[in-house]
Amino acid sequence: MGARNKVQFQKGLSETAFRAKYGTEDLCRAEVFAMRWPTGFVCPACGGTEHVLVSPRQLYQCRRCRHQASLTAATIFHSSKLALTVWFQAIYHLTQSKAGISSLELARRLGVTQTTAWKLKHKLLQVMLEREAKKPLTGRVEMDDAYLGGERSGGKRGRGSPGKTPFIAAVETTATGKPVRIKLRRVKGFRRTEVEAFAKQSLDPACTVISDGLACFSGVTEAGCAHQPIITGSGRKAARHPAFRWVNTMLGNVKAAMTGTYRAVREKHAPRYLAEFAYRFNRRYDLGSMIERLVWVSLRTPPMPYRLLKMAEAHA
Repeated sequence: MGARNKVQFQKGLSETAFRAKYGTEDLCRAEVFAMRWPTGFVCPACGGTEHVLVSPRQLYQCRRCRHQASLTAATIFHSSKLALTVWFQAIYHLTQSKAGISSLELARRLGVTQTTAWKLKHKLLQVMLEREAKKPLTGRVEMDDAYLGGERSGGKRGRGSPGKTPFIAAVETTATGKPVRIKLRRVKGFRRTEVEAFAKQSLDPACTVISDGLACFSGVTEAGCAHQPIITGSGRKAARHPAFRWVNTMLGNVKAAMTGTYRAVREKHAPRYLAEFAYRFNRRYDLGSMIERLVWVSLRTPPMPYRLLKMAEAHA
């Protein structure tokens, strides 16, 4: 038997271990407190370090200025009526499920309505989306165009057919061709200006982009990147070209995960679902720590009420 895939066979965090670490509200609050104030309480109003806990609202009152601070104020958890244990359970399922989890299934596991599960999930996906946008790809990058969704019955086939959401996939690889990180971004269409915008936001100018001969990919040069187009033609033979091994593998995995988990992905929600896949993949070597990492960044992401979620969809 060949060597096991280290990513595929890593243990992650078991449900038993998760409950032992985050199974009560007190445990979750202690974790959030330690992540928000790692050196001890710091008053957001005056910088004071001494406080008293005001019950039953669980507010931290500064001894110096008497300002009352909530543990979750100005974070993604702000003003939520849900217990922190519910948020932590949602984070557990989102990070430890390789193909993701639908809002319907998440609702069943959390014991909440599907509407509540959807809002909670999309707030966390927005955290992932904003986090993924911060670090550009470097070195050798394979790039390709793809669609989410498919043709509708009796509809137009091929590019531009209704029901499809265009997106760009880019995979950073090592010098020996191993995948490092990925970027997935919805675009309005496969045009040079769209690729240029993607490259400026997602790629280091010093990287080298390997793509097929589609004219729009020349847009990466406007971002300062070197470009190596390879004319492959079309069909299965082109998809198997060794220069695009990992971007094609990633595209297959993305589409399998999406179709296997979600009945449909609406175009306006696509950026978050793509970011969810990229977030997990880019942290695949340490599943166990992914919960703490997502909680940490959630505490540093501004509140995202429903109206802002809808606004963010239009600009993602």
